[in-house]
Amino acid sequence: MLQEPDESRAVTRRQALSLDIGRSGPELDTPVADYWIRVRRQAMACRFEVVLSGEDGAHLPAARAALDVVEDLEAQLTVFRDTSEVVRLNRRAARESCVASAALFALLEHCSELHAATEGAFDVTSTPLSRCWGFLRREGRLPSDQELQDARSRVGMQRVALDAKQCSVRFEREGMEVNFGAIGKGHALDKMAETLRSEGVKHALLSAGRSSVLALGGPDEGYLIDLVSPRARGQRLARLRLQEAALGTSGAGVQFVEVDGRRYGHVLDPRTGRPASGVLSASVVASHAALADALSTAFLIGGVPLARRYCETHPGVLALITPDDGSEAPQRLGDHPGARLEEP
Repeated sequence: MLQEPDESRAVTRRQALSLDIGRSGPELDTPVADYWIRVRRQAMACRFEVVLSGEDGAHLPAARAALDVVEDLEAQLTVFRDTSEVVRLNRRAARESCVASAALFALLEHCSELHAATEGAFDVTSTPLSRCWGFLRREGRLPSDQELQDARSRVGMQRVALDAKQCSVRFEREGMEVNFGAIGKGHALDKMAETLRSEGVKHALLSAGRSSVLALGGPDEGYLIDLVSPRARGQRLARLRLQEAALGTSGAGVQFVEVDGRRYGHVLDPRTGRPASGVLSASVVASHAALADALSTAFLIGGVPLARRYCETHPGVLALITPDDGSEAPQRLGDHPGARLEEP
């Protein structure tokens, strides 16, 4: 169960922001006013935070308004409340075409485009696979071939019909459902940034949990962010400066099921139905947080080959992929003008 929203204000000194990104975290250099203001709230099972320079204290109402946006999005997108629009859609869309709100339909269209662009590695319909493997209840198990086949028949964004003219959604098969866990936090950060910009805020660092960061503007040198290994606590994989850009990170995690001495991780490839392997972590810098989040998940599944193909055809995306080969050295693919990679 999610905690009730908790909002607080804190004034802190240099390097005040301690944010893990799959065991990584950004550090803040001293702002002009020599202190940072943080406004935070619990939502989407994590902490959302807006960090302002002390000289921008007048923008506190705007920061709180941005956090209000997150609560509204959670009420719409969560799969844990019977009253959410997504839950209602999941219940009905296999039986009839369902008219979605303009905001939800636009998000589904974006997810469909990303599904195609990532060769199916990013897929918001993969929940039946997680349930089949027992990971939804943290009761991992090895499914039978028949169980896996049945689950795979209910997965695939290509099986979701989107009618732009009617703004309607229809699932091809009973038992299909959508879940925005791999893109929802980034989507929320983008909407927060829109709210802040509309209120005249030019500089702020936004974060969601340990996986998503968005730099709205930023100091001339950018916000300093360290990416740290999810296995070796404190070991820095990369250091970068972020300005007017978003960062999303996905890691292999700790959930798994072990059968006959073999471990099967909880990150599932929707194209095969089986656990992905070969990548320890994937970090992506893009112009929007939703895109960075979605691509970090896709590249964690598809690895360096998929990341390379995507970056070669989509300029303005930087990917840092750490293979699970013991080297702890990320491979860099692509580039983004708002990110400057420094020596570890």
